[in-house]
Amino acid sequence: MAMMQCQFFSEVLSLNTTMTVILPQQTSNQIGMEGKQSAGRERKHPVLYLLHGYSDDDSIWLRRTSIERYAAALGIAVVMPQVHQSFYTDMAYGNRYWTFLSEELPALARSFFPLSEAREDNFVAGLSMGGYGAFKWALRHPNRFAAAASLSGALDMAHPEPLIGLNPSREPLLRLIFGEKAAASGEDDLLWLLEQSKSADADSRAAASGSAAGSSRAGGSATDSRAMTSGSVAGESATGESVAVAGSSMAGGKLPMLYQCCGTEDFLYGHNVAFRDACLAAGTFELTYEEGPGNHEWGYWDRKIQDVLAWLPIRRG
Repeated sequence: MAMMQCQFFSEVLSLNTTMTVILPQQTSNQIGMEGKQSAGRERKHPVLYLLHGYSDDDSIWLRRTSIERYAAALGIAVVMPQVHQSFYTDMAYGNRYWTFLSEELPALARSFFPLSEAREDNFVAGLSMGGYGAFKWALRHPNRFAAAASLSGALDMAHPEPLIGLNPSREPLLRLIFGEKAAASGEDDLLWLLEQSKSADADSRAAASGSAAGSSRAGGSATDSRAMTSGSVAGESATGESVAVAGSSMAGGKLPMLYQCCGTEDFLYGHNVAFRDACLAAGTFELTYEEGPGNHEWGYWDRKIQDVLAWLPIRRG
């Protein structure tokens, strides 16, 4: 694979920043590793956006795991951005890292590198703070990703007590990110987003049922309504902004698959149980959940990122 450390200017952040990128390369005589292209050169690469944790940067996945070796045989590009300690959020008192991540970063990456824009070729994953960022991106923009994964994610940031309890100095920074309560709310609260997806799914099912009945009375097939797309808005954020979230029967039923794992000794295990239970209660996303012995450390994440890569629905050939 080819590895690039890309320095560039962000218009959203008004500063120079970095991303680390690995791109597929077809190789046949490289000792110890065989590289693969996903298809012919005319096709753009599928891409995994891989997000770092609270104390890390865009280089950390390459430094702490063998992500380049794991991805080489899959023909997938990996884009690793730098967002500092922002929780991938438009900060209450600071920079707009959510806008950078969700809007500017993909556009810039595609302008620099041959990356596919197709939903079925786009994936996102992350660890700890990055797991939160990955699921937030997938829940708020489900039409962009085929799958999303969280490894030991900080998934219930409406209740940041485990993070503050481990290190009280984090509380002032969390206030800068989320506001005076130092806790996520509205569109930054993953459990709130899951609840809205449940409401959206119920509304869209009712609309589809009514449309199917009307089609049947008009002599049409009940399946005619499945071709509809919906721009329904399920709720409002704390700031009054609309948040579009899709239920499983919206937009042709296309929602990203979710993969979630956490070690049972991890200080964020409670966050992960809370998200798992809320996701199952919502019933809108296909969730693969794994737990087992493990702590908040790189040996665990190096093993689990291999499971994530094997789970991703990467198109072959």
